[in-house]
Amino acid sequence: MSLKKQTNAEAYRLGTEENREFLRNVREDLFGFGHDFPAPQGGAYWLDDVGNPDPSEGIQTWITCRMAHVYALGVIAGHEGSTELVDAALKGLTGILHDDANGGWYPSVSQDGVPESGKICYTHAFVMLAGASATLIGRPGAKELLDEATGTFMERFWDEKEGLAVDTWNTEFTKLDSYRGVNANMHTTEAFLALADVLEDEIWRKRAGRIVAHVVAWSEHNDWRIPEHFESDWTPDLEYNADKKDDQFKPYGATPGHGIEWARLISQYALSDSTIDGAYRQRLIDAAKHLFRRAVEDGWATTPGNWPGLAYTTDWSGRPVVTDRMHWTLAEGVNTAATLSSLDDDADFAAWYSRFWAYIDEYLIDHEHGSWFHQLDCENRVIGTVWPGKSDLYHALQCTLIPYLEPSVSVAPAFKAYQERI
Repeated sequence: MSLKKQTNAEAYRLGTEENREFLRNVREDLFGFGHDFPAPQGGAYWLDDVGNPDPSEGIQTWITCRMAHVYALGVIAGHEGSTELVDAALKGLTGILHDDANGGWYPSVSQDGVPESGKICYTHAFVMLAGASATLIGRPGAKELLDEATGTFMERFWDEKEGLAVDTWNTEFTKLDSYRGVNANMHTTEAFLALADVLEDEIWRKRAGRIVAHVVAWSEHNDWRIPEHFESDWTPDLEYNADKKDDQFKPYGATPGHGIEWARLISQYALSDSTIDGAYRQRLIDAAKHLFRRAVEDGWATTPGNWPGLAYTTDWSGRPVVTDRMHWTLAEGVNTAATLSSLDDDADFAAWYSRFWAYIDEYLIDHEHGSWFHQLDCENRVIGTVWPGKSDLYHALQCTLIPYLEPSVSVAPAFKAYQERI
């Protein structure tokens, strides 16, 4: 399926039937693009520019989890073939990607079958998300996978005293790295909120709330730019990776896209925890608005030439450092602008929603081969220095759903409830 570029601006405007139809078409294009991800031995291959598997990238656990989650949404949507694709991803998570000797999941397995060393929080957070989504749609073995994933996470990654997740162990779970990071905690928050909704167990929401409280406090005291990297005692390390500024997962400085993504997760938590008082709920929602506004002020059209698009990173004064544009930042922009628009009658949030979709359609959607380009330079030319090919569908697919779902509920259970109502 090849998507045509929109000619009617109503297609980008939140709440219009034209926008709903546009999102449906984008969603079906994405679902169709990803069908060839399964590796014969289970798990997901990285996809190239036209949707073919790229075995040279190995079988990566986080990609496999994202594809399990995406096609669980496909099952809910009624997309043909989605059930088999979820099962192909689960086969990898219960097979080649699982460390039978030491427990937990390898970050990846090479095309030669060699596991990557280490055990990473980010990866395990996505195993929980995949397990939750597969459990929601009732796939065989999904609940057992989820039980193991949550047990491993709570034993190895959750620091109950701090109310935060640690980051990286060695393969045998005998040595914990001193690095602590917010990115892993962001996806832990996402997974915990999904667990609360799928398992109907509020302890997971409370844990998410503890992480949220830390992030709000850190960002509030840093002019709403979230510190990303920390030492073992959770002291911010603002110069981390100053010599490797464009690191794929741990870039130097502030990441506007993360500020935007956190804004939605903070809003979801604030709306969903019925035990917090009104004043604290409003403080969290206000924090979400500050994070969103800081991100677009620092990052949108601020690189040389003032081209539209969101800079990947900035320094602690808000000046762009890595000026490339990553597709996921726009997808999260769509989600958060829609969420904040539902909470505030300020027309600026709806205007950002339209601006983001117009940009996505102009620069990110591949109207010839499908899916979205994952990385552009500061003049919006396609490059692949950090994200070659089109690895997965997770961010792009979710932003075709979240704008019209209940913002207090995680995407898979919210979409399931929506489909059952219509």
